[in-house]
Amino acid sequence: MTRIISGTAGSLRLEVPKTGTRPTSDRVREAVFSTLGSWGLVDGARVLDLYAGSGALGLEAASRGASTVVLVERHAPAAQVAGRNAKTVRAAFPPSGAPGIEVVRGSVQSFLEGADPARPWDVAFLDPPYDLAEHELADNLVALVPLLAEGAVVMVERSSRSPEPARPAGLDLIREKRYGETALWWLERAGGAGLAQL
Repeated sequence: MTRIISGTAGSLRLEVPKTGTRPTSDRVREAVFSTLGSWGLVDGARVLDLYAGSGALGLEAASRGASTVVLVERHAPAAQVAGRNAKTVRAAFPPSGAPGIEVVRGSVQSFLEGADPARPWDVAFLDPPYDLAEHELADNLVALVPLLAEGAVVMVERSSRSPEPARPAGLDLIREKRYGETALWWLERAGGAGLAQL
């Protein structure tokens, strides 16, 4: 079972696609949001959830106060599940206070290449399938850099057996954490606040 851990929609159950996705565990999501909370990067944030699957990461951010969340998922069944989960989370808020949540069905690279850099993101999650080629992830990160706000952070989730993601100019590695089979790499827009020191 996957659920929203905390915030306005806390404890609500989320639907999970029957196949083709690997939901981030509650333990790892709690660690992710503990980190973001310590950096003051959730409340009012614009959040991008790439390879969203069920949408659990982005919807957790919405529950905890993000103002805008976009879930990008290529596979139709998963995108449909993410859409239903988004409705569930949105319904936990009063109509006037609900965050903007949008589900985009399409490839991550196409979304990034067509996105408007005048509307930058504060937080971006990349949790691709473990078998995604490293060069595809590298291309995603290159396309993401110009779409990030000053001080923005990017979290990349991979198998603990995966190599460190290739970082383009404009992103600095600030933290790496491992949780069993899961590895998280935290990247900061170059010239940011030095979050690793916080």
